[in-house]
Amino acid sequence: MNAPQKHWSEDFLGLPFADLGRVRDGVDCWGLVRLVLGEFGIEVPSYAGGYATAKERAEISGLINGAKPFWNVVEEPRELDVVTFRRGRLDCHVGIVVRPGFMLHVTEYIPSCIETYLSSYWDRRLTGFWRHLDLTGEVRT
Repeated sequence: MNAPQKHWSEDFLGLPFADLGRVRDGVDCWGLVRLVLGEFGIEVPSYAGGYATAKERAEISGLINGAKPFWNVVEEPRELDVVTFRRGRLDCHVGIVVRPGFMLHVTEYIPSCIETYLSSYWDRRLTGFWRHLDLTGEVRT
């Protein structure tokens, strides 16, 4: 009998949080998304020079909004879509969909983990789902 195939997300569990982290030794939320998408051949900007710490919500929000031309908003999320959340009034946290209802993400207080975005905590902060153009087959302009 064949063992069940390991899901890609298992390789990204337990990564520690690090401001501006872009490698497995430490990631912030965008760094984790970038690392995962990079494993699937999708290059996204680092943005490491766009903010100094994860506490700079206005700067992070500006970067998230500035990146949106390379992404399509989607209503029905699927694996590898990015989910955005607001903290206060600004979009400044991201996760990556593992399967509908669940995301891989990291926070300052919790190493990378899989959590539902349908919980009362995340659901009221959820602002949208985004699919990178390289996953849609559309041509960048």
